[in-house]
Amino acid sequence: MESAAHSETAKPAPAEARAISKKEVVVTEAAAQEIAKQRAKRGTPNARIRVGVRGGGCTGFTYVFEWADEPKPTDSIFSAEIPGGEQVGIVVDPKSLVYLGGMTLDFVRGMMGHGFKFNNPNAKGSCGCGESVQF
Repeated sequence: MESAAHSETAKPAPAEARAISKKEVVVTEAAAQEIAKQRAKRGTPNARIRVGVRGGGCTGFTYVFEWADEPKPTDSIFSAEIPGGEQVGIVVDPKSLVYLGGMTLDFVRGMMGHGFKFNNPNAKGSCGCGESVQF
């Protein structure tokens, strides 16, 4: 752990293998690899992705996904290990953690394209665009 306000998740077990606490977000290896790839393109080796929710969108809330060069003191930090042993993380602010706690952030590739997938048990619904969520 970095401090009392931070929580560091080393190499989490697969989400199916254990219950996810309402105070944590699991980052899959696939998501961590994509974050590392995008971070390398950006040229900021210590940056993390800030994941959160804000009011708006067609169903009430929208997911926020932006770069954070420095975590804030109140942020929770969650990370996963990629091949080679590097830790890649995300940060979540306390208000967003209320809505994101227990979620798994994944990265998927398919016939319809690729992108980050929010496997969020707190979501009651979402719209067709996949960017708006209802809690």
